[in-house]
Amino acid sequence: MRSFTVGRAFGIPIKLDLTFLLVLPVFAWLIGSQVGTLVESLNLLFGTELNSAALTAGNLELALGAVAAIGLFVGVVLHELGHSLVAMRFGFPIDSITLWIFGGIARLTETPEEWKQELLIAVAGPAVSLALGVVSYLALFVTPTEFQSAQFVLGYLALINVTLAIFNLLPGFPMDGGRVLRALLARNRSFADATQTAAEVGKIFAILLGLFGLFGGNWLLIGIAFFIYIGATSEAQQTVMNAAFEDVRVRDVMTAADDLKTVTPDTTVADLMETMFRQRHTGYPVVERGELVGMVTLDDARQVSDVEREAYTVRDVMSDELKTIPASDDAMSAFEKIQQHGIGRLLVIDADGELAGLVSRTDLMTAFDIIQKSGRADRITPTEQPVRETEQPSR
Repeated sequence: MRSFTVGRAFGIPIKLDLTFLLVLPVFAWLIGSQVGTLVESLNLLFGTELNSAALTAGNLELALGAVAAIGLFVGVVLHELGHSLVAMRFGFPIDSITLWIFGGIARLTETPEEWKQELLIAVAGPAVSLALGVVSYLALFVTPTEFQSAQFVLGYLALINVTLAIFNLLPGFPMDGGRVLRALLARNRSFADATQTAAEVGKIFAILLGLFGLFGGNWLLIGIAFFIYIGATSEAQQTVMNAAFEDVRVRDVMTAADDLKTVTPDTTVADLMETMFRQRHTGYPVVERGELVGMVTLDDARQVSDVEREAYTVRDVMSDELKTIPASDDAMSAFEKIQQHGIGRLLVIDADGELAGLVSRTDLMTAFDIIQKSGRADRITPTEQPVRETEQPSR
């Protein structure tokens, strides 16, 4: 997601995704267009005496929709702060909180594998939403009846925050309820197995939610269902990879420097392409007089047209911003770094900073496949490539 930082809370960057800027006016319009219906619901639920005619006069309903929508997303930020502060209390740093089209995401730098910690982190968000709902409800009844607009916004926020708390506790992993389920399952089984079970329950929930949204014509529920399904699959796969690569180091899966094919900066792009064809490699370290000076890939070479490849050298197209990883790092860190930068390989360096080898996505996936077939990953087989980030979503 493309996002930008708008502030900080407790040292945590608060970001807005571009999709949020699109959905906020939509939410404001939707709430504003339903003021009359919402007034009837609030009067019925809370016993208020809101005047529908007065609240829908002129452009007031649009203003009420805008204020209520902003209040809703403020509640989402506070929900995510609930997750974040508890996580930080247990020693898990928070990368950021991001508002996007489906709500908010608190990005934890790592997943807590102690079930009590995950349980408390997961329930903290809904607890905050429930508290906001109660506070809004109490504020509703101390607000003078002549301030009908304020009463409407407070009533709406009381209703929506309680609804959010309940919805997030449904077992749609990786939603909060799914994480609660995983935490409870992890009491007496492995973390990877608990994740797989919670993910399967989450995918079933996502399918049912998607069907409900489809038959009800609710595009938002369909989008949330898709997000839940993809998120459940991705996090389950990441957990399986973490289990598989436990105690596996980069040096165990890399191609060592002695076996590594390299090119020089003076090699022509035409010769480079021929080398790639013959050796079936699409990326090479660039070495000059024994010193690593760059990295060149097939994508770099393709920037030069066919007729000019004899005139250009590797020096002209190579990247000197090298992505490296120590040989002593764990293999999962290499995979995460490859995912983070959207590249196919990393240069491996030894303790002295010298080139020790190269590790590619193919190397890692081959090693993972071998580990899987040898039965070292809790006998759980993923179906797709995992993603990098651990998230705490809310809607």
